[in-house]
Amino acid sequence: MERVNDKAVVFLPWNTIEDEAQRQILNTATMPFVFRHVAVMPDCHYGRGATVGTVLPTKGAVIPAAVGVDIGCGMIAVRTPLTRSSIRDPAAIRAGIERRIPMSAGKNNSTLTATAAARVETLVQLATHSRATPDQYDRKWKLALGTLGGGNHFIELAEDLEGAVWVTLHSGSRGVGNRIGSHYIKVAQDLCSKRGVTLPDRDLAYLPEDHPAFAAYIRDLNWAQQFALHNRNEMMDRVLTEVSHAVYGENGHQQDLEVQRINSHHNFTQQERHFGEDVWVTRKGAIKATRDTWAMIPGSMGTRSYIVVGKEHPESFHSAPHGAGRRYSRTKARSLFSMADLSQAMQGIEYRHSKVLLDEIPAAYKDIDQVMEHARDLVDVKYVLRQFVNVKGD
Repeated sequence: MERVNDKAVVFLPWNTIEDEAQRQILNTATMPFVFRHVAVMPDCHYGRGATVGTVLPTKGAVIPAAVGVDIGCGMIAVRTPLTRSSIRDPAAIRAGIERRIPMSAGKNNSTLTATAAARVETLVQLATHSRATPDQYDRKWKLALGTLGGGNHFIELAEDLEGAVWVTLHSGSRGVGNRIGSHYIKVAQDLCSKRGVTLPDRDLAYLPEDHPAFAAYIRDLNWAQQFALHNRNEMMDRVLTEVSHAVYGENGHQQDLEVQRINSHHNFTQQERHFGEDVWVTRKGAIKATRDTWAMIPGSMGTRSYIVVGKEHPESFHSAPHGAGRRYSRTKARSLFSMADLSQAMQGIEYRHSKVLLDEIPAAYKDIDQVMEHARDLVDVKYVLRQFVNVKGD
């Protein structure tokens, strides 16, 4: 841990952070409602307003762009009793997963499965009870439940060091979460502009707790976080259905396949108690890391991932990194690397050979093992995973 100043703490060497990200950290730390300090995770990199990998405790206000537009994005992981030899045809499983789960940005279900319909009804009831208005942002949100998205969202089968197979999945609140986040970023910017607030960065516009927009944002944010949670559960159930067919030749063995399930956000805001005070904790590309919290910190495709339990480091506000973090932008990665580089990096892994995935090449991301070394005071590692099937959308 390194204290940059009295308002910023970083869990990696300050001189290893790119200049643009350093400026963002210092800008975020100047916001007058920051409680104690901003905590920066080992996977931090340049983002919108605040760096990805920022833990931002606040009193009296929240910054919508510090949560971002993929509200509730996170990881789900299931440990199974299977071993690698149980998966006889990885290519067939990948193809089956791609048939069961719509992938890529904007891709929805054509109809709802029974399990998705039940989860949609739960979300409808939550909206009614909380007065959230998801239809205002995306009238097709119901058909998005159980869809992966694009970019760095993925589904993988992996093996831990003890030989057990895990199913892991990374996704969030899809189009409806994006529109909710974008709406309130604009609301905050307009509000700060009307009040004549001087900001170091327009994307650090905030909603004060005494303004009606604050309560509206928290209401819709909480709903989107629940959508993301249900979305991951729905997709995981579909993957386990595919694995049931592949391993047992029939449906119905999903419960037999599930030894442990972990489901955690890494883009979210919630109230917590730290240093004896109630504060809003925004984690942008960071996980909650308490001693009773299991979570997954994924590497990039082709590298390792980690199942962890938190250590409750007080200066991190009980937080930890959410993944490898990008080293190069997508555009830069495409200029630096070739499809031959991707094939070399993905040797031994079943994946879709597509130019669309070139900007997801492992070398475009930070070294996950180095990130975990810097995170040693934040988490205990329980399992180390190495994937052998990777599924991504466009």
